[in-house]
Amino acid sequence: MHDFWKEEPTAEESERVIMKIADSIQKRGLEAPAIMALEMHKPLAGIAGAGSVVFAPFLVPFFGFDSVNDYTRVLARRENIERLMEILEARRTEDPTSAPEAKA
Repeated sequence: MHDFWKEEPTAEESERVIMKIADSIQKRGLEAPAIMALEMHKPLAGIAGAGSVVFAPFLVPFFGFDSVNDYTRVLARRENIERLMEILEARRTEDPTSAPEAKA
């Protein structure tokens, strides 16, 4: 049987997962809603990370064990959420086509 959160992610693993999440959010054009949601739920990062272990049996069939384990370990730490928000904000300001008036 697999063990969730057996070890802390390294800085390289954390950065890889954060960049993967940021790429997925940017691909869908959801930078602004994602930043707002992350900002609102930042104080609950530890609780949400622990809660994700409870919901893991429901998530693993859809996303795979390794993905669920990686995402929950990384997003359970507040500084990783801050880093994700910084990346999303930087990408949003760099890409002029992501502005709402440019899409209209």
